[in-house]
Amino acid sequence: MGRDVPAMVFSREDRRRYRDKIRRSLDALARMLREFRFEAERPRAGLEIELNLVDDRGEPTMKNAEVLSAIAQPDWATELGQFNVEINILPEPLEGDGAVRLEKAVRDRLNHAEERADTVGGHLVMVGILPTLRESDVHEGTLSANPRYRLLNEQIFAARGEDMHLSIEGEENLDTYADSITPEAACTSLQLHLQVAPSAFAAVWNVAQAVAGPQVAVAANSPFLFGRRLWQETRIPLFEQATDTRPVELRAQGVRPRVWFGERWITSVFDLFEENVRYFPSLLPLCEEADPQEELDRGVPPELAELTLHNGTVYRWNRPVYAVVDGVPHLRVENRVLPAGPSVADVAANAAFYYGLMGVLPEAERPVWTRMPFSAARDNLRAAARHGLGARLYWPGEGEVTASDLVLRRLLPIAEEGLRLQGVEAGVRDRLLTIVERRCVTGRTGAKWQTGTVETFETRDGLDRHEALRRMTLRYIEHMHTNEPVHAWPLN
Repeated sequence: MGRDVPAMVFSREDRRRYRDKIRRSLDALARMLREFRFEAERPRAGLEIELNLVDDRGEPTMKNAEVLSAIAQPDWATELGQFNVEINILPEPLEGDGAVRLEKAVRDRLNHAEERADTVGGHLVMVGILPTLRESDVHEGTLSANPRYRLLNEQIFAARGEDMHLSIEGEENLDTYADSITPEAACTSLQLHLQVAPSAFAAVWNVAQAVAGPQVAVAANSPFLFGRRLWQETRIPLFEQATDTRPVELRAQGVRPRVWFGERWITSVFDLFEENVRYFPSLLPLCEEADPQEELDRGVPPELAELTLHNGTVYRWNRPVYAVVDGVPHLRVENRVLPAGPSVADVAANAAFYYGLMGVLPEAERPVWTRMPFSAARDNLRAAARHGLGARLYWPGEGEVTASDLVLRRLLPIAEEGLRLQGVEAGVRDRLLTIVERRCVTGRTGAKWQTGTVETFETRDGLDRHEALRRMTLRYIEHMHTNEPVHAWPLN
């Protein structure tokens, strides 16, 4: 969905042509997997970070167009809401001090962007859900100006035929309706990319699914939405509901949601693209002139524009990505489960934990997915989103254990070994994985810091909920700029 699309109305003929073209693209992908050489370099850490914009008081500000104009850098882009922006960091090799260079690249860009945003009255916040966001901030009028967002909004609501029902039962409850997809903009994430060879894709994707629960538990940073205290990572259920094209009757029939964990382990990347085509009707049936089969006959790797656009409207938590760069096709796993923030150090630690696990578990003699029901991986993600480090997760050989124990006893040693095998310097891997370890030992994730700070403001100072959230957000921003990891942030 990164492509710009024109504002338009689709006919029945458009949809028929698109269905035919996307099936030709799927056939072309199958042929490419048999015949073409795909780029598969040594592991590189590429990432995207979505951020929120606030004013001097910590309230959301609808200024992404002005902020992006002030930043004036090509690696920055709009996101769904006018209170969002996104930065794309080019991949860095992991070996040596690559993780340090990646962290520095993020910090330098964010510092520059913050300076420029300040000139137009905006400030950047890396957080899973902006705590001060109100329901009145998310409506069709606060969608970003790019036509693709309004077109996507129209198509989702045309498919639903009714307003969006947002219902989340947590420590407090949320039950409301939305007349646009703008609540999705409340979900701001860290997205990690890993380029892999076609032969390795299934193993890497399966492992990414298996570790999604522990990832979220140790990185939870989204406890508040519209003033309610809900889950430790409320972003997970919110994103699932805010892009749901199904009315209640189709949900009752078991129709699959577009925000989807999946339902089985895979044997090939083709499985995922084929499922997308088989299960999900098109939202944006835009056809290009190029014929993928004719391009293959000429020895040219096709862009597969229709297939990739469709893939961008199926929101898997671990999404396959196909792209052609400099005339060579490649495949990536896009890991989408993590929230943004709290600090750049925390972001780097979350990335190191993930990439470390990916350096060992896909190559295991007895892979984790052969010893774990797929449903357990799905249930782990939901439990971790709700309860954070206190969630009880299933892991082969351990049974059901708390997320903190699982990370400390089993997964951190694996991540350390994976980073070592990828050539990451000892001092670098120790520093980053120690951040994850200290979160587990102290029990303090970004979500825990947020809720603890709000409790202090409410009980000690007698503040109402929104004022407590506003002051907490300002304190959060102060700590974020120190680049101290969140486990070291004071609660008062």
